[in-house]
Amino acid sequence: MGTLIHKIKLIFGDEGLRKRIIFVLGAIALFRVLANIPIPGVDALRLEAFLSDNQFFGLLNVFSGGGLANLSIVMLGVGPYITASIIMQLGTIMSPRLKTLYQEEGEAGRMKFSQYSRLLTIPLAVIQGFGFLILLQRQGILVDLSTIDLGINIIVITAGSMLLTWIGELISEFGIGNGVSLIIFAGIVSALPGALLNLYLTYDPSQIPLYAMFVVVGLVVTMGVVVITEAERPIPVTYAKQVRGNKTYGGVSTYLPLRLNQAGVIPIIFALSILLFPQMIANFLLQVDNITVQIFAQRVIDFLALGWVYALMYFVLVFGFTYFYTAVTFDPDSIANNLQKSGAFVPGVRPGQSTSLYIARILTRLTLFGATFLGLIAILPLGLQAVTDRPELAIGGTALLIVVSVVIDLVKKVESQVSAREY
Repeated sequence: MGTLIHKIKLIFGDEGLRKRIIFVLGAIALFRVLANIPIPGVDALRLEAFLSDNQFFGLLNVFSGGGLANLSIVMLGVGPYITASIIMQLGTIMSPRLKTLYQEEGEAGRMKFSQYSRLLTIPLAVIQGFGFLILLQRQGILVDLSTIDLGINIIVITAGSMLLTWIGELISEFGIGNGVSLIIFAGIVSALPGALLNLYLTYDPSQIPLYAMFVVVGLVVTMGVVVITEAERPIPVTYAKQVRGNKTYGGVSTYLPLRLNQAGVIPIIFALSILLFPQMIANFLLQVDNITVQIFAQRVIDFLALGWVYALMYFVLVFGFTYFYTAVTFDPDSIANNLQKSGAFVPGVRPGQSTSLYIARILTRLTLFGATFLGLIAILPLGLQAVTDRPELAIGGTALLIVVSVVIDLVKKVESQVSAREY
């Protein structure tokens, strides 16, 4: 406790760190103001009912930072930017030029890569905004919009998404922590007071065992997320001794850390995109003046609305995309080549191709556990809701994973800043 108080004093006693924290708080406050400015013509009651009954849009509301819940001017949140970043990273597989730009051209290359991501965000935001507005209009949540009104709303929400992306980058540059992650985190946390109030208003003394189970499960799940998020598999690495003149270099032993959850929450975003696409297409087809097409579209919607179907598809997609994204972002051949060039080797393993195969084999086993963990976390709220029949008691899922990851990352960065100033 004394150490914690000492660190808090150091944080707020350091002018530079204090300014960074104040900047982050100010940026988050601005985001919450923007997230409560709705676009014109919204039926709030229908919107609330639609989001509560629709798992897809409920999860997308998480990634919008809560802006979708109000159909605010920042309703798309940082979703288009995240999607653009994912597409650009996938592009490094198909384009050697992008791969060189991202991995080998240093800070200047990464800045140009980020600029391409921002430019790609604009058309993605326009397409996503158009799709959302048309779908919500046909659900009766929005009033009928003229072509001009629709165009203006698309421009407004696209500009809102870009503004939020800019605020996130300012947080990363002038604040502390990852700005985009902090915006999503702020949106999730902002929903907690409403959820607690709803729980208080619906309190039933006969449900005390259920509430106790809720607390226990919450603590266990949070602990599990922390452990899995922080878990690493160290691969021992030894640097060969080199004699230069009268001095000897190398001979040092260290390790290469492989994270159990190498992909983070990216596979969940991929899975959401895939699951959302057929539902949006089916909703569009419902408006087609053909009874056969309408019946087919309604059957697709009814099929996707089945809880077990949604949970199974969600788990399988998250599991598969975890392997896919890990393979995209982690290259064992590159790691093995870099180790060989620096005169390092894994004890008992030949340098080069053998080292690459050894790392790939370990990574495949780790990814099996990481993919299973992500899939279970993704469908956990569905299982709890089915068991308790109380949506407000559905713990876990993507939101909890994001909150825990952001808090851990933020604590580490604050501690590194404090340690640097202590020394």
